[in-house]
Amino acid sequence: MQTAHEMRPRRRSAFVAAFLSLLFPGLGHAYLGANRRALGFAAPPILIGALVAGIAVRLDLFELAGLAIQEWFIAGLFVVNLVALAYRAAAIVDAWRIARWLGGGSTPGRRTVSAEGRPSRQASGGLPRFGAMAGLLAVLVVMSTLHVAVARYDVLLAGTTRCIFDPSASGCDPTATPSPDPSAEPTDTATPDPSAVGTPVPSASIPPWDGTERLNILLIGADEQGGGHNTDTMITVSIDPVTNQVAMFQLPRDTVDVPIPPGPARKLFGTVYAGKINSWFVAIRHRADMYPGTDQTRGYNGLKAILGELYGIDIKYYVEVNFDGFRKIVDALGGVTINVQVPVVDDRYPAAEGGLQRVYIPSGMQYMTGADALVYARSRHGSSDFDRGARQQRVLLSLRQQTDIARILPHVDELAGALASSVRTDIPRDLFPRLLGLAEKITTRSVRSFIFTPPLYQTEFKSSPRGYIIVPKLNRIRAAVRDAFTAGAELDRQEQLAAEGASVYILNGSGKAGEASRIADYLEYLGIAASAPGQKPDVSGLAGTTIRVYNGAELTMPLTVAALEGLFGAKAELVTNASATADIVVITGTGTPALTPPPIP
Repeated sequence: MQTAHEMRPRRRSAFVAAFLSLLFPGLGHAYLGANRRALGFAAPPILIGALVAGIAVRLDLFELAGLAIQEWFIAGLFVVNLVALAYRAAAIVDAWRIARWLGGGSTPGRRTVSAEGRPSRQASGGLPRFGAMAGLLAVLVVMSTLHVAVARYDVLLAGTTRCIFDPSASGCDPTATPSPDPSAEPTDTATPDPSAVGTPVPSASIPPWDGTERLNILLIGADEQGGGHNTDTMITVSIDPVTNQVAMFQLPRDTVDVPIPPGPARKLFGTVYAGKINSWFVAIRHRADMYPGTDQTRGYNGLKAILGELYGIDIKYYVEVNFDGFRKIVDALGGVTINVQVPVVDDRYPAAEGGLQRVYIPSGMQYMTGADALVYARSRHGSSDFDRGARQQRVLLSLRQQTDIARILPHVDELAGALASSVRTDIPRDLFPRLLGLAEKITTRSVRSFIFTPPLYQTEFKSSPRGYIIVPKLNRIRAAVRDAFTAGAELDRQEQLAAEGASVYILNGSGKAGEASRIADYLEYLGIAASAPGQKPDVSGLAGTTIRVYNGAELTMPLTVAALEGLFGAKAELVTNASATADIVVITGTGTPALTPPPIP
C-alpha cells in the first residue's frame, strides 16, 4: 500500500503539459501541480524579459535600430537565441516526462509493466507511446521553427550590415560591374591615365565625431548603368547637434572647375577639376597616389575631400545608394507618397529598353513605386537643376517621414537584399545609435535646403567647348554653407527668387554707359537670372523704367515680377509674343535707380 507522499496526483495529459511549456517555460509544470519546478523554469525568462523591456522603453525606435546593427549585438543575439532554444526545449521535455510519470508512464531507469507482466503500451492520457512521442516532437518542431526564423534573420542582418559597412568584404563589392556599355554616356574625358600611379598615399583614419561639433555627411546617388559610376546626386547633410538644425547642400552634376584641396591630386589636375564633378569619383578611384584607401573606398575619400574644399567644411562620412538599389528600397518599403508641387514633364527621359520616353507626373499627392520615385527624382529635361535637386530632397524627406516598423516588417527579405547590394558607408557602426537618436529629434521644419544652381550660386554656360557646364561662385557658396544655421530672410528671398527660374533681359534705354550690365549683376545678386544682351530697345529717353512680362510669366513667376515692380517703382506690362526669348524684359529710363551689387562676402 502506498503512503500519502507516494500517492500520484490525478492523471494529466503529457501533450498539454508540453504545449503549455511551449507557450511559456514553467506553464506546463504549473498545470501538473509541480509549482516549485514551474517557478524555477519561469523565473529566468521573466527576470531577463523585464530587464530587456526596461532597457527598450528608454530607447526610441531609431536608437534601437542603431543598437541592432552592432556586430556584438548580432553575435550576442545568435548565442542568446541558441540558449533560449535549448532552455525552452528542456522545459518542454521536462514537463512532458513528469506528466508521463504522473500518468503511469516510464521514467529513466524504470520500465512500466502491465498487470499481466507485459510491457505497458499505455502512456498518460491513454495515448499509445508512439503517439505521445509524436506529440512531443510536434511541439518541439513548432518551438524550433520560431528560433530558426530568428536565427535566419540574424544571419541576414549580419550579412546585410557587413556589406553596408565593409563593401570590400567577400561577395559584397557592389562596384564590381560588367564591362561598360559602349552606348552609355561617358563619364568624362578629363581622367588621367590610371596606370601612371606614383607612390601610394599613406592610410589615414577619420578622427571620431565628438558628438557636439557640426557633423557633415555626404549622401551620394550613383548611376552605375553600363559599368560606370557617375555620382549624379551629391547632397551634403550638415547637422548641428546642439540645436538639432539640419542643412542640406546639393551640388548639380554638371558643375565644373571645383577647387581641389592641396595634395597630390592638385599637382596632377591643377587647382581646379576641369571635368564635371560627377566624374571625379572615377577619375581618382584607382589612383593610390592621390587619396588613401582601397579601390572600393578611395573614390569616396576623394569626393569628400573635393566637396569639403568647395564648401569650406570637413565632410567626415558618406552614404551611397545606387539608383537601381534606390528603386528596390522604395519598393521594399511599400512605395512612397510625395507631394508633387510642380508637374514634371519630360519628353526625353531614357527608357529602360533604350531610346526615349515621355514622362508626365501631375501635381498633388502622388503614390509612387520605386520606379516612379526614381523617374521623379532623376528627370532632367523640361525643368531646372534647382527643381530637380528640390525633387530629390523631397523624396528623401518623404521617405524619412513615412518609414516605420509596421511598413518594414512585411518586406524584411527584400529590404535586406536591396540594402546589401546597393548601400555602402564609412560611418562607424558604434556611431549609428547616436546618429539615429539625433535623427529622431529632427523635424522636416528644421531642415534648410540649399541647391547650388545658377544664377545665385553658379554661372551657366549652355554652350561651351566642354558642353553644358556651370561654374561655381565660390565665395557665395562658402558664405551660404558657413551661415546656413544663422541666415535670415534675405537668403530665403534669394532662394525663392532663384527657384522661379525667370529669364530677365536688361535693355539700356537711358544711354548711361554700362547701366544694363550693372543692373543685371544686381539682379543676379538677388537670385534672378538676368543678362544684358546689348540689344537696342524699341523705346528710349523715358524717365521711368519699363517692365514687360511675356506670355503669362506673371502666373509662374509672381515673386520675380513683384520684386522687379518694387525695385523700379513701375507696374509691369503683360505682353503676348510667341517670339519672345526672355520671360521678362526691363528697359531702363533716365530715372532708373543706379543699382550695383554689394561685394560678395
